[in-house]
Amino acid sequence: MMIKEKIIDYIKRNRVSTTEVADCLGKSGAIDGVLPLNPHHFIVGEIQYLYAIQDSNWTVHEDLDTEPVSDKVVMIDGLDVHGRAIIGDIVSKYILLYLGNRAIVCTGKMRDAHILLKENYPIWCTGVSPVGCFNKQVDKGEFIDKIEKKKKLYQGAIAVCDDSGVVIITKEYITEDFYNKLVAIEEQEDIWYDCIDRRKWSTYRTICLKEYLFNEKLD
Repeated sequence: MMIKEKIIDYIKRNRVSTTEVADCLGKSGAIDGVLPLNPHHFIVGEIQYLYAIQDSNWTVHEDLDTEPVSDKVVMIDGLDVHGRAIIGDIVSKYILLYLGNRAIVCTGKMRDAHILLKENYPIWCTGVSPVGCFNKQVDKGEFIDKIEKKKKLYQGAIAVCDDSGVVIITKEYITEDFYNKLVAIEEQEDIWYDCIDRRKWSTYRTICLKEYLFNEKLD
């Protein structure tokens, strides 16, 4: 199993939260303002990066047609949309149901909220709006450098999505060392809960002083 698949599998099987993953990333990695549209979904997967520019979602449609993907977390980056909703029900249904992807993460807004909520789609976004992007062809010229920079960062990275938001494990962290950090933080959480729930220690003794490290025998 490749290290990326190993990390995704471990997070999925153990339901490692975004909080724990962010801790492993040194208290970082969250996409600001991106929250679940529908609660109680837990998704982890490799990112397919898409983007929208010039108040248009043309590039989203175009890239999905040119390179249709499945079993990914489809990330749609609103680079230049001025608060417009990037996609709505039809595109979401196409991405999730017809193409068979795991989730949508959008750094902008969504529309058709009444349908997206009713269908309980696994979507994370910055909010909703009835005012959507236009379906017009765009000139990518002035955005090429920015698009390539963002694509280099996100394409092939891992997204972990839950009720707290979205945390990105970028490619430099997709290593055996990071996998070991995930395992260690899960073990630490088990110890903390045991100390507080069963031994009735205070959070100060458990989390700050870490007294469990100095007890030869914890019964």
